[in-house]
Amino acid sequence: MSRENIFVSGASRGIGKEIAINFAKKGFNVVGTSRGDFDFNLDLDNLKPIKLDITNRDNVHDCFDWLKSKNLLPDILVNNAGITSDQLFIRMKDEEWDNVIETNLTGTFNLSKVFIKNMIKNKFGRIINITSISGLMGNPGQVNYSSSKAALTGFTKSLAKEVGSRNITVNSVAPGYIETDMTSFLEDETRMNIIKNIPLGRIGKVDDVSELVMFLASDEASYITGQTISVDGGLLMY
Repeated sequence: MSRENIFVSGASRGIGKEIAINFAKKGFNVVGTSRGDFDFNLDLDNLKPIKLDITNRDNVHDCFDWLKSKNLLPDILVNNAGITSDQLFIRMKDEEWDNVIETNLTGTFNLSKVFIKNMIKNKFGRIINITSISGLMGNPGQVNYSSSKAALTGFTKSLAKEVGSRNITVNSVAPGYIETDMTSFLEDETRMNIIKNIPLGRIGKVDDVSELVMFLASDEASYITGQTISVDGGLLMY
């Protein structure tokens, strides 16, 4: 990779944390965010945690100004932050819909909008959106979450077509069942039933996702754009 600044939203745990650490260990300057205070607990000067509410546009613009002052405007943006608020549709409250859409979709818009102008100016950029196979196949109780993630696929394709001529690629990564806090609540029987439907016979690991993100950010992936790539052990096949 020829550029050095990485920005990862939702980096306090799980997939986002692994992505941020992976880039930092390879020598890139990494800024990772979370809505609350957090620390990576690693002695790496090039890995910076910051508190940021990506749904608050004033906060996002303040973050842009701070990054610009530190010469840390991202060459590579990883939109990973996301929340769930599962509920059967007939019982879903308005705020359960609004909060998920605002974070997962509008938050991605907010960050991409504020950073893309600098990428266009530099004629280089990588935007990688972390979606979910839930957005590709649907899940009961996740109309809000699946909708937000499905929308990111359209976001990715449309933006890729707009900025491709400026040497900016836009891709999505759609994890399946990955060992994170979001899957730790699964009971043994449920877990085994899920694994039975996965051709590779296991739940994924966070580094399965982070390694793909690293590849999509690299020069080797410079001719890949507008794609949604599943990391699900073969659970969903077209």
